[in-house]
Amino acid sequence: MAKAKTKKYIQAKGRRKTSTARTRLYSGSGKITVNEIDLAAYFADVYGAPQKIKSILKKAGIENKIDLNFKVSGGGKNSQLGAVIHSLARALLEKDPKLKKTFRDEGYLTRDPRMKERKKYGLKGARRAPQWAKR
Repeated sequence: MAKAKTKKYIQAKGRRKTSTARTRLYSGSGKITVNEIDLAAYFADVYGAPQKIKSILKKAGIENKIDLNFKVSGGGKNSQLGAVIHSLARALLEKDPKLKKTFRDEGYLTRDPRMKERKKYGLKGARRAPQWAKR
């Protein structure tokens, strides 16, 4: 039985709010997929999403030299885009550590930790208290 040829890749994880993205970076021709769907089709309702990702590749100087495969879960589309950008920057940093200052200055390596605050007992939401009645 012949052994299947495995493709070498660099993997990184990125997060924003409740979204998580896993990036696999292969050498190739510039094909970008998100959850097995083309990048532009997946983020069709997010303004400027493909341009944001391609600008990171342009800054790294490898626009059409690599294939990207993203697996995203959780959150909304904007949050998922933030997680994708975070994971892509981490993967490119593994490939070329000299990009760290550029990515740090652009804010690509900073994880956005803002999440929804939990509802507390006795309140209507995280902080909203029931209306107060004088009489």
